Amino acid sequence: MAGFFTKKPTVQEQVRANDRILKKQTRDLDRDRNALEREEKKIEMEIKKAAKAGNKQAATILAKQLIALRKQKTKSYAMGSKISSIGMQQKVMHSNMKMANAMGTTTKTMTQMNKVMDPMKTAAMMKDFERESSKMSMTEEMIDETLDDILTESGDEEEQDAIVNRVLDEIGIEISGKLVDAPSAHRGRLGESTSTADADIERQLAALKNLD
Repeated sequence: MAGFFTKKPTVQEQVRANDRILKKQTRDLDRDRNALEREEKKIEMEIKKAAKAGNKQAATILAKQLIALRKQKTKSYAMGSKISSIGMQQKVMHSNMKMANAMGTTTKTMTQMNKVMDPMKTAAMMKDFERESSKMSMTEEMIDETLDDILTESGDEEEQDAIVNRVLDEIGIEISGKLVDAPSAHRGRLGESTSTADADIERQLAALKNLD
């Protein structure tokens, strides 16, 4: 029952646990290899002593032990290399899993975006925008052309001068609180001579220049 309720470890937790096991095995192999190397040196010294003493039988037995010990040490190195390879493979697999998870998340995000952003609707909205924008541009051009035609076809310069005077007069009234020494605005009247209208324009322009 206890195992039934045990929480399954995550991939990250499992990788860490495996790393701990592999590192412990590597340390154990290092200790065993060091012990074998010490024993190897000891046997070599005993072989030399037996050889000096002329004890061929003892030297032969010790030589066989030395060969077996060196074989065991070679196996230890091979096992250590295998453990290192397993640890490296685990890291590579973990990295691949991370990339796979990232790709899965990205795929889900792209799928959701594709559902929200309907290509057909988006294209239709863009076409509607372009069509309405074109209409707006055409309307603006028509209004500008109509105003230009009205001002051009009137042919009444005095009336145009009066309109300009009234515009400048409105500006003068608006800035009267900021301009103390500016000349008082003079409202143009229809029927004024061209020279009088020009003089009014010059006074209003002078008042505007004083603002700078």
